[in-house]
Formats: sequence, C-alpha cells, structure tokens
Amino acid sequence: MNAPLYNAEILRLAATIPHHDRLTDPMGSSEKRSPVCGSRVTVDVNVDDQGRVSEVGLLVRACALGQASSSLMGASVIGKSPEELAIARDALTAWLAGEGPLPDWPGFNLFTPALPHSARHASIRLAFEAAAEAAEAARTRLHA
Repeated sequence: MNAPLYNAEILRLAATIPHHDRLTDPMGSSEKRSPVCGSRVTVDVNVDDQGRVSEVGLLVRACALGQASSSLMGASVIGKSPEELAIARDALTAWLAGEGPLPDWPGFNLFTPALPHSARHASIRLAFEAAAEAAEAARTRLHA
C-alpha cells in the first residue's frame, strides 16, 4: 500500500465534521478515548419512538483520522438503530484487525492506508464506539 495515510480526503473530512455541537439534554451520551494517542470523541444522541437516532451532537478532540472517522459517522448516523451502529462498530473493528471485509458504511475505504498502522486504529474506531454506546443508552432511557 503506497497511499498516504493522511490524504486530501481524510483532511477534508477532518475539517468538516457535521453536528459539531453537543446536545443540550441528550437521551444518551458516551465519551471514548484512545489510550495510545489521547484522541477523544464524545457523542450525544436523541432517539425517536422507534429507538433510531434522530439527533446527534459531537465533541471531537482527535487526530485527523479520528476526526475523519467522526465526520463519516456523523454524516450517516441519523436514522440508524443501536443495532445498526453496533454492527458498523464491530465491522470496522474486524476490518481494521484484518478479520473482515470492508464495512458497509459510506467512506470507510478512505482508511485503507491506515490498515498497517495498528496504533491508529483506536482513534478511527472512537466515534463508532461512542455512537453505538450512546444510542443504546438513549434507547434504554426511552423504554425506562
């Protein structure tokens, strides 16, 4: 793989994170941190009556890869169920570890140059780990 780790599309995504303000009173919230690099992503969500994400707010303090991953997650998270987010999280984790196919989420192919850089994988996973956890917490609160 000769593609650069930080390419123009990664940097563009890092600079254009959607939903970049935290929610005032979220139904679910989760913060994830990479112990390797210190990147941190907080995801707040509200869900609708069916438990699907209806609103999202992000606080991203991460490297360019973590920011780009947060951008991809934020761009497509609305309407997703906690199960769909858990599937995306698990598929991303498996793919990064070389144990699965490219996940079915728009844009993940941009992270192909990061595959041999295992120290970068945690920051790429943060937004999806936090989103899955926050959505599940929101659904639990909805049905409490």
